[in-house]
Parts: sequence; structure tokens; C-alpha cells
Amino acid sequence: MKFQIKKSIYILSTIAALGTLNACTKLDETLYSELYKDNFYKNRTEVLQGALRPMTHLQSWLAPIRGDGYYYHAEMCSDQVAWPQKGRHAFDNGDHIRQHYHTWTVNESRLTNAWSGMWTGLGYTNAAIEDLEKVDAVAIGMNPAELKTILAELHVLRGFHYIKLMDMWGNIPIVTQVGLPKNPPTASRKAVFEFIKTELETYVPQLAPYSASLVGRIGQTGGYAMLAELYLNAEKWAGTSMWDQCIAACDKIMTGAAGGLGGTPRLAPNLTETFANTNASAPEALFQYAYSLKNGFVWDWIPLMGFANMSEALGVSYVGNNGYVVIPTFFNSYAENDKRKKEWFLFGPQYKYGTTTPILGSEEYTGKPLVYVNTIRRESEGDLTTEGGMTKGEENSGARFHKYKTGLTADPNYRENHFMIYRLTEIYFNKAEALMRKNNNVATQEAVDLINLSRKRAFTDADWEAAKYTTATLTMDELLAEKGREFIFEGKRRTDIIRFGRFTKGAWWDHTPTNDVNKEIYPIPFRQMANNVNLVQNPGYTN
Repeated sequence: MKFQIKKSIYILSTIAALGTLNACTKLDETLYSELYKDNFYKNRTEVLQGALRPMTHLQSWLAPIRGDGYYYHAEMCSDQVAWPQKGRHAFDNGDHIRQHYHTWTVNESRLTNAWSGMWTGLGYTNAAIEDLEKVDAVAIGMNPAELKTILAELHVLRGFHYIKLMDMWGNIPIVTQVGLPKNPPTASRKAVFEFIKTELETYVPQLAPYSASLVGRIGQTGGYAMLAELYLNAEKWAGTSMWDQCIAACDKIMTGAAGGLGGTPRLAPNLTETFANTNASAPEALFQYAYSLKNGFVWDWIPLMGFANMSEALGVSYVGNNGYVVIPTFFNSYAENDKRKKEWFLFGPQYKYGTTTPILGSEEYTGKPLVYVNTIRRESEGDLTTEGGMTKGEENSGARFHKYKTGLTADPNYRENHFMIYRLTEIYFNKAEALMRKNNNVATQEAVDLINLSRKRAFTDADWEAAKYTTATLTMDELLAEKGREFIFEGKRRTDIIRFGRFTKGAWWDHTPTNDVNKEIYPIPFRQMANNVNLVQNPGYTN
């Protein structure tokens, strides 16, 4: 197998700069268009470039950069975010409508793209493992211990790919060599789970503790966060609960045993630090995707969340495509005194940045002030009574994304935001849930304390006494609701509501329950079924 290092390999230097993003200001870029493993891997630099190639591909399917990867399928089918048609915009062949209604088919182009992108990433990872296992560290002047750690990192990254593939499709092939077998057979979800479990339990302890030199890569904090996610979902994915193992993985992170940025990871003291354009060093970060406008690998997914005039409203150079909006029933779940409702959304009248000059509409509200409302219906045509629906939107329908803030164009860190894959708050929620499930779904005081440490940031001191949870008020339903409020826009919701039994039985806004358990996993795309005769379609779907 020839592993071609394609032109995009130069991007690797912007992610890691030989393993250290933060210390680099000027990056040397080398273009390799026809370079093969037989004449590559001659020094430490080339080993790192090959090892990090899968990380450059990760953002194409994990972050919400295009609207057809893992993120899209994790959010558009949930009870938090939707992509409704807004007048003449965003019908898009009904793709987003079918996601909201759970009426997708085996021929979804976005689902096919997600499959292709995620398996391509797995292929890059397998190829790098295959190549680097043959490298003689001493012969190329590299520390053998460092090479061993890099290989462990690739094995953990392979486990991460499989977590997300298993989450979406359940029963999938297990492939560890590029091109072998030619037509891999489908394995059961339980078998895939056991493969991931072995991979992570073997290699996560071999990772380096997380530190500033590993930003954009996987350290122990990221590895144990993956294990915590795997264990938390074990009952759903493999039929066996693993609450104690989840708690132990969380403790590895919370105690600082797995490292952290600046030492032991800590919760951000406010709602903005972890998502700011200086979050490369955010102490809450456990595993993050490193973007950098300065170094030519720009954060480019916020436009999906925004609107056409967001450049005027935010003092930025990009515009939005009027895509994702918050579902009204979910927006209503925030209390009016919850600071997240103001900090993380664009809502209400929109003004040109730093002024009181209204931004004007350009579609249904041409020449009128643009005011975001918590409804998705044809109000410009006099509809003020119905609940609206996925085909009833207007240009001002729904609250919009403002969780990650890129800063003004003159900001020296403009668009330097990193995308948080795992952050410490998730570990607090995971441990609290595991504690409650062990306790017959009843909150323990430790679980309450963990959630309150997160929730306290969302309320003033004056409001906190009434807003804090107790063992009586932190029910399982409330835990799910609070996790949704905290992790809005972070690509977590589908997995959570499936684990809580709400995905096929729950009703929200324009979605009625399907009561079809088969919808908890997606169909294998028709194209893939046609290409591989050994694949078995998931239950409930017809090719």
C-alpha cells in the first residue's frame, strides 16, 4: 500500500508546528505532491507530519463546517437546533426537513458524504499507524519513547473515529488495514464497542499528559474523555452498564492525573472564556480542534449559524447563510434570568455594531428593522397564532448562534477560536449522570454539587439561591434539560436524547414521535451498500 502524502499536508504545520501550536508565529510550509512512504519518514518532522495528517481531515466531518458531516447529523435531528426553510431559502431538497421529522432514507446525499468523510479519516489513521509501526526511531534520530506515544495517539484517534461511526450507524465493519479486506463485512455494534474499548483502554494510558505542547492533538485528557463517553453509553451501545468505569475515567481528568492546560483542568469562571478567540489555552479544554486565521487554517463554520448581515452586527468580515436556528420550544427552556440566554444567542433587535442604528431586513422584512423572534412562522403574512413549522420560516425566525465569539476584525486574535471537542464541564455532567444512574436514577449530593458548579456561572449571585439544584429538584429529566442548555451547538444532543430514551418517543415543536427504535441509528447509504456486497443494512431500512 502506497500512502501518498497529498498537497494538503502543509496544513499540518498550522495545527501543531511540530507538536507546539502556541509557541509558533512563523511556519515553514513544505509541499509534498508526489511523495511516498518509501522515501518519507526520514526524521522526526516527517514522522509528525504523517501522524498528524488524520487530524487535518478531522475538522471536515466533525466540526459544523459544511453541513453534511457528523455535527449536522448530531444536531439537525434533535430537539435543540433546526434548519428550516425561510421563504425562498433553505428548502435544499427537503434535506433538513427530513432530518427534523426523522424521515431520512438510504439515499441522503449528506449522509453519504458523512460516511465517506468519516471513513476517509479512519483510512488516513490506519495508514499512519501502518507506516509508523515500521519506522526505526533510532535510525532517524528520534526518541523511541516519543514514537511510541505518537503511535498510541493514532490508536486513540482510531478509537475516536469508531465511537462516532458506531454512534451514527451502529453495525459497521471493523477495519485496521488500508484496503484489507477488500469488502469488509458488517460487525455488530457490540463487537465494534468491544474493539473500541480494547483500543482505548490499551493506548490511553500510553498518551502524554495534556499540556500546551499538545494543543490540537490528543493527550490523556482527551483519551479519558473518550473513555468516559464510551462507558456512559455502554448500556445503549453494548447492552451492559459501565457506570463505575465512567466515574473512574472522569476522576482521572478531574484530579489532574491526565494533565491539563496550566495544570489540573478547571471550570471556566464565566460563560465566555472557553469559547473566546483566546481559547487555545482555555483551562477547561481537554481536546480541541486547532484553528488559526493567522496561520491560514481558518475557523470557517460560524457562517452556517448566522445571517446575511452578521458582519454589520458583530463587526466581523464574514456573513452567514441564514441556516441553523434554535427550536422555539428549546429556547423557552432557558429561564429569563439565565445569562446563557443572552450570552450565547443573537436574539431580538439587531443593530450595526457599536450603534443604535437598526439592521434592516432584506426578504420578508425589507426596509424594516430585523428583529429575531422565538417563532418560526409566516408572521409577515399575519400568522400570529400557529406553531409554524419547518417550511414556514422567515428571515428573522428563531434565535441564532453566538456561543463562539470571534472578536472584531481589528482584534489581534480575530478568528483564532479553537473548536472544543471535549471540555471539563462535560466530564462533570458525565460523572453526575453515572452517579445518578447507579443510585436508581436519583440524585446524590455529589451529583448535585457537580451540576451546580457548572450552572452557577449562568446566574447572578442574587438569583442563585432560587436557581440552584437540590437532590429533590435534580431529576433525570432535569439533568437532560440542563445538559441541553449547557451544550447547545456543541454536537452532543442526539447521543444524549437517545441514551435518555427521548429520541424516538419525544415530541418537540414541529416533530412528532416516530416510536421507531430503528431510527436510533442511520441507514448505511445506498451507494455504500452497492459498492460492498458484504455490508448488511441496518434494521428498518430498505435499499
